[in-house]
Parts: sequence; structure tokens; C-alpha cells
Amino acid sequence: MSRKALIAANWKMYKTPAEALAFVDAFLPLIAGHTRDEIALFPSVTSLATVVKAVEGSGVIAGLQNMHFAEDGAYTGETSAAMLKAVGATHTLIGHSERRQYFNETDEIVNKKLHTALKHGIVPVVCIGELLHEREAGHTAQVLLTQLKGALAGISAAAAHTLVIAYEPVWAIGTGKTATPEMAVEAHMIIRAELANILGSHVAKATRILYGGSVKPENATALLGEEEIDGALVGGASLKPDSFAAIVHY
Repeated sequence: MSRKALIAANWKMYKTPAEALAFVDAFLPLIAGHTRDEIALFPSVTSLATVVKAVEGSGVIAGLQNMHFAEDGAYTGETSAAMLKAVGATHTLIGHSERRQYFNETDEIVNKKLHTALKHGIVPVVCIGELLHEREAGHTAQVLLTQLKGALAGISAAAAHTLVIAYEPVWAIGTGKTATPEMAVEAHMIIRAELANILGSHVAKATRILYGGSVKPENATALLGEEEIDGALVGGASLKPDSFAAIVHY
């Protein structure tokens, strides 16, 4: 089964609306006519509406870096699914390692967010990955399976048809260290096998699994050339139009 790659930019806490607009204006001509892959930008909440409008008609997707699981309520500083959809966004990241590390997001919270995203027709990109000490202890598979089972609790195969998984080894995020293509493929195969156990082989074969962790133009071809790797979630290298475009054109 052919899976169309997704190349996604996670801008984290960078770019004002003006800076986001300047990026899009410079970036779109660099990837004009590119149809091989889906391309997504995940700006901060303050730049989301600006990016949605700027990419309109280009085929580039706009999403949010985080979304609350509640429909509404007294959750100061949070963004609901309805708010996300109201400005025209279609995707959301869920459970990024920085959300887990700095904001104490658990597998249970990730699961709640996933249920809400699917309920509202928002494409979820669920992030999972191991810490350095977990990999060194030989616990990578155990960590990935635990996070995956937790995230997908109560999710039906029918509801999961838009699901995207991003494998992000935490030790490779923003460190300059990158998993070798062989290491990434091994992790992706573990994830896909567990997806088959939980959701069935058909869903597992169709689900895109992205790699994230110090992806840059220099290593994009080696990583994205692997059949098991269905795209990339890019951090630092996505902040400059030419750098991110080079990754898109791997």
C-alpha cells in the first residue's frame, strides 16, 4: 500500500505572525508544483490564523502544535478543537515530547486529546519516543509499545483512518544527534507491528509513521528514502524557508 509522505514543520515557540507570513511568502515559491508529498506547517497559536490564510490554495496544510481535550471550560491558556477548526486548521500535534517533559502530559492525556481530535475531524499527529537512558538500557520497544497502547486506548479502527504517528527519539530532538536510518526503521517496524495488533493490519499498513529528531537537509534523503519512513516532523531546520524546502525536495 502506497503511503503519501507528510513533511511537517514544528515551529515550536518561534515566529510572530509577521515572521510566519514572511516565511510562507518565501517558502511557497520554493515548493511550487510539489505534489509527491503533503506539506504541513505547525505554527504557534498566535500565528495560526495568519498561516492558514497565507497558504490558502497552495496545498500546504496548517495545524496547531497542541490542543486541549475538553470541548470548552475554565482552562486558561488552552485551545479547543472548535477554536482550531474555526480558523481553518486541519491538523494538530499531540503528545510532543516537550509537552510530556515540560507540561507533564501523560499517555492518558494524549489519549483524551486523540479522542477529541478524531471526534472533530482533526488529523492527529501523535508523537512517541524514548529517552536516551531508556534506549541505552534496551527499553526502546517497551517504551514505544506502552506509549502507543496508552494513546490508542478505546480508539476504533474505523476512527483511526486519519491517524499519523511521529516517532521522535527524545535524545535526538534539538541535540544534533540523529537516529541512523537503520535505527529509525527498526523503531517504525515496532510501531507498525503494534498498530496491527491494536487496530488491525489494514490500518497499520495505511498509517503514516513520520521520523522526527534533528532532521536536516543533510540527512533527509537517507532517512526519507527508507520505505518504512513516511515523512518527517522537522524542528529547527524548518525555521528557514530554504532549509525546509531542501528537506521537502529530498
